[in-house]
Amino acid sequence: MCGRFALTATPDQTAALLGLAELEEFPARYNIAPTQPVLMALAAPQREPGSNLPDRQAMLVRWGLIPTWVEDTKAFPLLINARSEGVLQKASFKTAMRHRRALVPASGFYEWQQSGGKKGQPYWIRPKQGGVIAFAGLIETYAEPGGSEMDTGAILTIEANAGIAHIHHRMPVVIEERDFGRWLDCRTQEPRDVLDLLKPAELDFFEAIPVSDLVNKVGNTGPEIQERGIVEPQAEKVRRQKPGADENQMSLF
Repeated sequence: MCGRFALTATPDQTAALLGLAELEEFPARYNIAPTQPVLMALAAPQREPGSNLPDRQAMLVRWGLIPTWVEDTKAFPLLINARSEGVLQKASFKTAMRHRRALVPASGFYEWQQSGGKKGQPYWIRPKQGGVIAFAGLIETYAEPGGSEMDTGAILTIEANAGIAHIHHRMPVVIEERDFGRWLDCRTQEPRDVLDLLKPAELDFFEAIPVSDLVNKVGNTGPEIQERGIVEPQAEKVRRQKPGADENQMSLF
């Protein structure tokens, strides 16, 4: 899955990659977490002939997609990721996949290597070449019972490549810059026409850097969470033994 990521590129760098008009200033974000606002780009409404406006637009959406048919949001799970393998069949995502495909700019993401069934060593996973990249995203506008609307979104994931699989079995889908137009084109490109873009990144695209457990806490938002570090495994708790008991003897108490 992808449960935390970062966007530390400048607004100018981000706009240049996504083909957007000038973006408002925003700070570097080192620890973006679910339910927080995230920047996404999608195709703009069809322009008049001769218009010099960009054909893409930026949106701030809540990370955690809510389908339009949900009645009780409190009882509905937080959909921060969408599995690519069943995205056309899943009721939660198929409408967004048809009408509101998006790009999610990122500098990289975090993943945790499991240890004994618990979150163990965190990794900062970034492009080897550096810079900003774009994950495949979906957007859904949810109308609340009171009448207000909320833009929500999810990141598409896929089976991890061999370079990441030892850390986690899933990874976000990276859309290459040459494919931005085709992915965002919901007018002429049916969902089935873009399924080939939902694939793992090339084997040597990312590098994984072990970091400290500072990233575990959402409140830690500075660059220090990306510094190299090792999380020491927790020692197993030693079970207390009653005085005089034989350690080889079974006890009911």
